[in-house]
Amino acid sequence: MPSFILASQSPRRKTLLEWAEIPFEIIISDADEFYPTNLAIEEVPVFIAKNKALAVKEIILSTKPALANGCIIAADTVVVLDQKIIGKPSNRAQAIESLLSLSGQTHQVITGVVLLYQGQEISFSETTLVEFHKLTIEQIEFYVDKYKPYDKAGGYAIQEWIGVVGIKKITGDFYNVMGLPVSTLVQKIKQLNIS
Repeated sequence: MPSFILASQSPRRKTLLEWAEIPFEIIISDADEFYPTNLAIEEVPVFIAKNKALAVKEIILSTKPALANGCIIAADTVVVLDQKIIGKPSNRAQAIESLLSLSGQTHQVITGVVLLYQGQEISFSETTLVEFHKLTIEQIEFYVDKYKPYDKAGGYAIQEWIGVVGIKKITGDFYNVMGLPVSTLVQKIKQLNIS
């Protein structure tokens, strides 16, 4: 098996790969999360993931040539409500606003994943539907103040308190909402022509 390189600083993705018992090391880049405004929403996380993967590939080629034969795994997750991406909140007010918009609604969580291995590329995305109960402002403020979800798409993490008490229904892959559709990822790794 090749070595695997996770192109992400997300502790959730790190945990999920560990649970899948995929040996890896982490290399992160400063690739931004810019995307063209004309992209279809479902293409956005794959576009961003590919930029992350390519940036890490450059780092490997220039500073860690021993890993050049490894398989790079990059991912990006977006939360979508009414065909609009709800990004990562940068402050308390934005986090509260995001959760108020998601309260009582069903939204999509789309994770795009890109694998790069010795000239091969596999790109895919996974979509999960998440329905929140109607949340009170007190619940939202409690969550934001205690958990400070400023690095999370949509302003929440499903594995935290808000997910335990606030989510009514999930249709699709739970782990996708955490940030990585691990089961699909394992199947895609099998498709790589690994010698």
